[in-house]
Amino acid sequence: MRSWRSTRVSEKIWKMQRGGSMALCRHKIKAFCYMMVLNIFICVVISVSWNLGHKRSGHHKVHIPSKRFWSKRILNETFWNKEQQRLDFIYNPNFNSAFSSTSLNTLPAWLNDTGPLDPCEPDYRVPRHIFDYNSLPKQFQDFLLYMRCRTYPMLINQPHVCSEKPFLLLVVKSLISHFERRQTIRETWGQAGVLANQTVVTVFLLGNVLSSDHFPDLQELLSHEAKLHKDILQWDYRDSFLNLTLKEVLFLEWFTKHCPQARFVLKGDDDVFVNTLRIVNYLEGLPEGESKDLFIGDVIINAGPHRDKKLKYFIPESVFVGNYPPYAGGGGYLYSGELAIRLHNVSQQVMLFPIDDVYTGMCLKKLGLVPEKHNGFKTFDIEKKYKDNPCIHRNLMLVHSRTPQEMLTIWPFIVQPELDCQ
Repeated sequence: MRSWRSTRVSEKIWKMQRGGSMALCRHKIKAFCYMMVLNIFICVVISVSWNLGHKRSGHHKVHIPSKRFWSKRILNETFWNKEQQRLDFIYNPNFNSAFSSTSLNTLPAWLNDTGPLDPCEPDYRVPRHIFDYNSLPKQFQDFLLYMRCRTYPMLINQPHVCSEKPFLLLVVKSLISHFERRQTIRETWGQAGVLANQTVVTVFLLGNVLSSDHFPDLQELLSHEAKLHKDILQWDYRDSFLNLTLKEVLFLEWFTKHCPQARFVLKGDDDVFVNTLRIVNYLEGLPEGESKDLFIGDVIINAGPHRDKKLKYFIPESVFVGNYPPYAGGGGYLYSGELAIRLHNVSQQVMLFPIDDVYTGMCLKKLGLVPEKHNGFKTFDIEKKYKDNPCIHRNLMLVHSRTPQEMLTIWPFIVQPELDCQ
C-alpha cells in the first residue's frame, strides 16, 4: 500500500511540474511573438520614412531636427555664454580661413541666430532664450535687450585734451550730479598739468539720464562745467551701474582715437583717493620691458557670480555660468596706454557683461594676460584705525572710498614735504 500511494503522489507532482513548465513556455512564446510584431512594425516605419525621403530628394536624406526643436534647448542654456561662443567661433582664425568664401546660410542655425541687423535695436530674442526674463529687475532686462549695442552719440568731447602727450591720463567714472566730487578731484589728486616733471591729464566719463529716472535736468550746468574745465567726456546713453561696462568700451574707443600717445592710464571711480605722486614715481622706475603689459590693481581671483537678486552684483544663472577670470576691482587700476589700445581691439571679441571690472578681466584673458596684484591698491579700504593717518596714505596708490571732505584733508599731507613718515 505504501508503495502504491507514493507512486500516485509522485505522478501528481510530475504532472504539476509539467503543467507549470508548459505554462511558462506559453508565456515566453507569447512575449516573443509581441517582440517580433513590434520589430516588424518599427522596420516598416523606418522603411516607409526612408522611401519617402529617397523619392523626394533622389538620394539618401538625413533628417535634422527642426529649429523649433532646438529652440527648446536654448532655454536650458545660458544666454551670455552662447553669445560668447558665437563670437569665439567667428573670430577663430581657422573659421575665417575655412568660411571666407562660404555663405553664412550654410553655418549652424545657432550661429545665424544673431538678432536684429541693427545691434542697437532691441534684441527680442532675449525673452525667448532666457526663461526667467520676466522676473529679472527692469534694469537687467534693459541691459540684455541692448547688450549688443556699442555705438552711442557723444554729447561732450575734448578731442585735444591729450595734445601734450600725457605721461599719465587720469580717467574718472562719474555721474552728472556729482559736481562736488569732480571739483574736489580737480583740486587734489586730479590736478592737471605738470606733476613731478611729468604731464598729467584728467578726464571725467559720464553718460546721460532718462526722464523716466526722475532726475533733475542738470545738462546746462554740466555743459558750463565742461566749457570751464575742458575735462568732461559725455555720451548719450543711460548712466547706470549695469552700463559701466558700456562706459568702459566707449572710453577705450575714445582713447584710441584721441589719446593713443598717453603712456599710462589710471582709471577709477570719483570716490577713490589717488596718491598721484606715488604713482608717477612708480611708473618712472619701471623697466621699459615691464611697462608694455602693465596692469596692476587690487586683484580678485577665484570669484564667481552672485545669485541673490538683492545684491548689487547679481547675475542670474540663465544669463551666465562659470567662474570669473582674475580681475582688478573696479574702484581703480593702472595700466599702460599701449595695453589700452589692445584692450579696445580685443573688446570687440567679448560680449558686454553687466559688471565692468569682470568684463575687463575677460578682455585681459583674451589677450593672454593676468592682472597683477599690487598692495598699494586698497579698493576695500584700510583698517578704520589707520584712516586718518597721513603716512599710511602717503604709501598707498589708491584707496576706496573717500568723501570730498576727506580728500581735501588728506591731499595736503601727501604733497607736504615736511611730513616725516620715518
